[in-house]
Amino acid sequence: MFRSRAYRYTNEHLVLALTILLVLFVILLASTVTFCLSGVFILGMFVLSAVLIRSHHDSLMRSAFRVDSTRTPDLANIAAQCGMKLQPGQVDVFLVDRNQLNAYTFGISNPKALVLYTPLLRVMNSGELAFIVGHEMGHVALGHTWLNTIVGGMAGIPAPFGAAVLLYSAFRWWNRMCEFSADRAGLLACGDIDFAISALVKLVAPEIRTQQDFARALDLINARDGSASNRLAEAFQSHPMLVRRINTLRDYAQTPAYHHFQLAINRNLGERKLNLQQAVIKDQPKQPPIQATEPELSPEERWPWLKRGE
Repeated sequence: MFRSRAYRYTNEHLVLALTILLVLFVILLASTVTFCLSGVFILGMFVLSAVLIRSHHDSLMRSAFRVDSTRTPDLANIAAQCGMKLQPGQVDVFLVDRNQLNAYTFGISNPKALVLYTPLLRVMNSGELAFIVGHEMGHVALGHTWLNTIVGGMAGIPAPFGAAVLLYSAFRWWNRMCEFSADRAGLLACGDIDFAISALVKLVAPEIRTQQDFARALDLINARDGSASNRLAEAFQSHPMLVRRINTLRDYAQTPAYHHFQLAINRNLGERKLNLQQAVIKDQPKQPPIQATEPELSPEERWPWLKRGE
């Protein structure tokens, strides 16, 4: 079984190291007492995060349901294939009924939790869903779910205002590098740059239905992300501007490294084809299937911009 993390974005480890060094530098500028208190603070933040994660998981169990082949066979199949390709370790996938296009992961110990909001099933086709699921599994596989807790605690140590702003922006810089890495995992999971770009665009423009809608959405994204104010604001955001994510992913899709990885992880699926009954989670109650409301059409029929050569 092929399992590698070399698809990680080039600068992610570098930015992580710089963030940690910056935290240590700020601590060393303070007194010995502050140094000791900083260690206690970081440990306390980690413990608090663990408690909050446990509480969130318990709350999730009351408001969400686990993805399985009985209620959500298509999504269970997608999650199973993404898991076989990316080998992220133990991940439980949940659906939450919220009127929002969102997905996220959390957890320090195994299994990690991957949460999808139900509108994704209505807006995304199977290839786009594979990108979303693969993106989140990439966060798990690359250790972002637990590193985010530790590094976030370090970046939040008490410091003078200027140093605090610097630490926060460094932490967000690392967050953005993580998003580039997870986008690569999503691309590897879905195996198609068109699906990946379409999924990213539809997260902010879910109403697109035609080639013209898609082109207009891209124009608006380019205009918005190209403004000086948004470029400046990006320094304090956890996600890169969408146009940067799209262009960075396009560049990666043209590299020999991407094609090598895509061939390697596709072999993890083996000769057998996953069907809708393979992603079974035991001890789940029998429930009516939850399906997308749109008719089953080919990707090219549903999303014209995915056609090749146009």
